Amino acid sequence: MGRYRRHMYEDYKQELSTDESYNIAFKKVKRIKGFYSHLRVFVIVNAIILIANFSRNYTWNNVEIRGFENWQSYSTLFYWGIALLIHAFTVFGPDIFFNRDWEQKKIQKFMDKDAQNKNKWE
Repeated sequence: MGRYRRHMYEDYKQELSTDESYNIAFKKVKRIKGFYSHLRVFVIVNAIILIANFSRNYTWNNVEIRGFENWQSYSTLFYWGIALLIHAFTVFGPDIFFNRDWEQKKIQKFMDKDAQNKNKWE
């Protein structure tokens, strides 16, 4: 977080700290915004790298290697892509399948099932 934003956050911290749901939503939005910024830089940088390698040919031991056939053209894309997937999982991952709504629905389902079993024998 930049100094300016940190200073603004500290100025309004007393107002924000009273509403817990707002603070949670604020942090979640900041994490999502950070992921999309990361994704944007990933796409721009890797597009530049791939376009630069498109027309480049290498000669090694009198063998011509085209730019797209060279592993080094894709290594940045591959490893940074893994890091981007990890970042996406930390931002979106835990809540994709098992979020709070899912927990509440499962608890309610088991409670209803248990209530039906009790009423079945009475």
